[in-house]
Formats: sequence, structure tokens, C-alpha cells
Amino acid sequence: MRTPEVKKFIEDHQYLFWYTPQPKSENVTDELLVEMVLNYGSLDEIHDLFKVAGLQKVAAIFWGMTGRKKLNYFPEIHNYFDMYFKKYVS
Repeated sequence: MRTPEVKKFIEDHQYLFWYTPQPKSENVTDELLVEMVLNYGSLDEIHDLFKVAGLQKVAAIFWGMTGRKKLNYFPEIHNYFDMYFKKYVS
């Protein structure tokens, strides 16, 4: 998923990864990228992530999270995007 567009997205939204040193933020996992944007990003930032990474890929990462990682989402965020992806991703 590390296309130049995704790398630019991470660079432009560095504040979502406040605890990761700037040079290392490009190396965040796909799971962390999706989690942070869905939990803390604005609707525009979420839309931009869907454009640069692809809705199918973001949904696959979201559904692929299990156990503790799944619990990192706010309950209402998890519920919303679970329903959203079920409706718009085949």
C-alpha cells in the first residue's frame, strides 16, 4: 500500500501520528494508518485516504484487524465503518 500518494498522505497528516518521530512516520503499519485516520481524522481526511489507498484496501485492512487491535477503535467508529464497508465494498 506504500504508493507515493500514500507516503504523501502520511507526510501531510503527520499530526495524526503525534507519538511517532517524523522520520519514522512513513513506516507506520497499514493497520495503524487506517486506525488513526478513521478514529481521529476528519471526513475530508477519511475521503482522501479512500482515494489514495482505495476503498477496497482500507476495508480489507479494517476487517483484517482482530483481537486487541480491533478494540483500538472507538466503538461508534468501529460500528459505523463496519456498516459503511458492508454497504459500499463488495
